[in-house]
Amino acid sequence: MKSYQLLIAIALIFTFQTHELFAQAGIPPNDIERVGQSGWQFLKINGDARQAALGGSFSAFAPANANAVFGNPAALVNVQKFDVQLNSMKWIADINHYSVAFAASLGGWGTLALSVVTLDYGDIPETINRPNPDDNITEVVITGNTFSSRDIAVGVSYARRITDRLSIGGNARWLRQSIAEVSMTNVSLDFGTMYYTGLGSLRLGITARNFGPDSHLVGFSEEFQSEPVDIRMPIDFRLGLAYDLLEERDNSPHFLSAAIEGNHPNDGPEKIQMGVEYSFQKMFFLRGGYKFNHDEQGLTLGAGIHYAPGDFSGTLNYAYVDFGALRQVHMFSFGFTF
Repeated sequence: MKSYQLLIAIALIFTFQTHELFAQAGIPPNDIERVGQSGWQFLKINGDARQAALGGSFSAFAPANANAVFGNPAALVNVQKFDVQLNSMKWIADINHYSVAFAASLGGWGTLALSVVTLDYGDIPETINRPNPDDNITEVVITGNTFSSRDIAVGVSYARRITDRLSIGGNARWLRQSIAEVSMTNVSLDFGTMYYTGLGSLRLGITARNFGPDSHLVGFSEEFQSEPVDIRMPIDFRLGLAYDLLEERDNSPHFLSAAIEGNHPNDGPEKIQMGVEYSFQKMFFLRGGYKFNHDEQGLTLGAGIHYAPGDFSGTLNYAYVDFGALRQVHMFSFGFTF
């Protein structure tokens, strides 16, 4: 079987697996959405403003820079020399999210990248369960002290072209979460493929992210009134298609691309993301997207600029993400290639 036939077969299998099967003796399945059945939720946050502005549809709409490690790592093969990306945003509830990625092309050997992601929850008022000897129970007491909580992921990534149409890539990351005196560590693996079908500019992207063993918090005591439990990884599978509706030809400065993506997580219902990107002379960019079947997220918007002041080129991207009742998130990404 040819490589493209195998990839399309895998995509079809994935698509059918994301739907419930109703033909089982005429008995409808239970409506189970698996919400809240995994931890490590900060791994779901993609700090790249461009990918966020496109509705998070990154599988086939992956960037040609180091930020591909946060979406589809197979797109790292498009890095020409060296690329650095810096991302910053104020997440919901005044949570700060920062990420940085560096990628280097090794020529025919592929592309290597390093990345770091941090999530800082700020200062949190401390409450404890204090025994009440009069009623023989415990009661919640605000101590007046504060504690902090932080997440971090440090990763190494690699991508390589298999043919002129097919590329593969992956991430290996070390993870740590801490809150007060309680913490846990783990490792995770991500995989991605990108395939150009030959049907115009149509491309297919598949990602499988956050594979890793169960873990548990270390440092529980009677003060926390709980026992360690196994915490699952937030695994998700994504299949995306992207196509260039307007291409730069005959000296036309306009470029328009669109993408659609299906997401099958292990801790929630299936979701769909869509995104559109317009560029003028590949210097000025406008982006928009929408997330379907999300609890609060929906509309996404963004803009960007690409500049080349000398021997290196740079990008500046902005994204607006609507979180409904949780208000809005503003994201910024700055990168340069040298």
